[in-house]
Amino acid sequence: MTQYAIKVLITALVVVAVSETAKRSSLLGALIASLPLTSLLAFVWLYLDTRDTARVASLSTDILWLVLPSLVLFVMLPALLRQGWGFWSSLGVASACTALAYSVTLAVVSWVAQRP
Repeated sequence: MTQYAIKVLITALVVVAVSETAKRSSLLGALIASLPLTSLLAFVWLYLDTRDTARVASLSTDILWLVLPSLVLFVMLPALLRQGWGFWSSLGVASACTALAYSVTLAVVSWVAQRP
């Protein structure tokens, strides 16, 4: 239970650091948010829990493919906001398009993985 609490605390601290830093500097907040801190933490937690480097390698590869559809959010959100859309509607549309991009990407990756 202590290890789980430490995981939650460290992960929460990363999120708070991004949001607090972004209040002072958008660019510095973006730099911290763009670092693969979540992935690094996941790699460490997975390795410490399993000691299985093959699982870590597989997670890393899967993350690589799933970074691509996440870019839809970062393209659409500022575009919609700059066009005068409201924050919540922009976030909703960008999130829905991102979810669609994830669905397509997962289907393609699954299809490719099944091919001989």
